Amino acid sequence: MTPPEGKNTALLAYIPFVGFLIAFTVNSDDKHPFATWHTKNMFGIFILYFVALVFQSNDDYYTLGDIIWVIATVLWIYSFIMAYRNNEKGVPFLGDKFQKWFKFLN
Repeated sequence: MTPPEGKNTALLAYIPFVGFLIAFTVNSDDKHPFATWHTKNMFGIFILYFVALVFQSNDDYYTLGDIIWVIATVLWIYSFIMAYRNNEKGVPFLGDKFQKWFKFLN
């Protein structure tokens, strides 16, 4: 089975912190649907990490921030594995929402 076009860019999106930005830039020229899908998915996971940090900065909700951070990490690993296996599967329950909400990343 041949890998989908843009697989390397999709995997690049899951490199922490800068990978999303690099993948978005690289994919802006070629517009591979597989890479675009995973870039949107990683952007949603990035937002989950940001929400976790906001909760962790408040002493009253620090534990909730830790829980969100662990969930985001598990989803990040799961999504990376799905990209590696050539699947357009990502965050359960939110993956389809991410694709609708982040259309500006197309």
